[in-house]
Amino acid sequence: MMNPMFYFLLALTAVLATTANAGPVLDIDGDIIFHGSYYVIPVIRGPEGGGLTLTPRNGNQCPLFIGQERSEVERGIPVKFSNWRSRVGFVPESENLNIKMDVEATICAQSTYWWVTPAPSHWRSLFIAAGPKPEAGGEDSSRSFFQIRKTETKLNAYKFAFCRDGNDCIDVGKNVEGGVQGLVVSRPPFATPFEVVFVKATEKQTSSKTMSII
Repeated sequence: MMNPMFYFLLALTAVLATTANAGPVLDIDGDIIFHGSYYVIPVIRGPEGGGLTLTPRNGNQCPLFIGQERSEVERGIPVKFSNWRSRVGFVPESENLNIKMDVEATICAQSTYWWVTPAPSHWRSLFIAAGPKPEAGGEDSSRSFFQIRKTETKLNAYKFAFCRDGNDCIDVGKNVEGGVQGLVVSRPPFATPFEVVFVKATEKQTSSKTMSII
């Protein structure tokens, strides 16, 4: 009978091999993100805006898009992460995962997972909308997977990237179109990477934001 320590070392080796290129994502305090909700706050605070929120475009009430609060003091709506493939308990860097605005209901009665919209033309940016749950049938779930990547701008600062089919990754940036400052998938000079930090949200804060936009 083999020593139990052998099995422990074997399991540990497998975990380390899986996560060799995927360290844990950290919040602004340097704590590892496991579960829960987090505000996405710009690294550079100022007149360009605050945290992320849901917003309409072009005068249409629905669908909703992932936009930015106009005021730098507004943290917006927190997000939750899910569905990364490695079997680790923490949210990993540089690995495809789903992002959801942590709000229970919206005026559009739609799911709030990040979803990359089809481009109206080859030179236009791809806006990120509140889209379908990735497991839902009839939708292209590959449009709902993003990566969180470390930046060198500031300690515990990150950016998002969209890597369809795991290749040709494009950073998520910001762009103003249709009167809305929204998140887009676009290469420079059309958009620059949106660099952020993550701030843990309490359950009370999440519930309050939920009730305010139903």
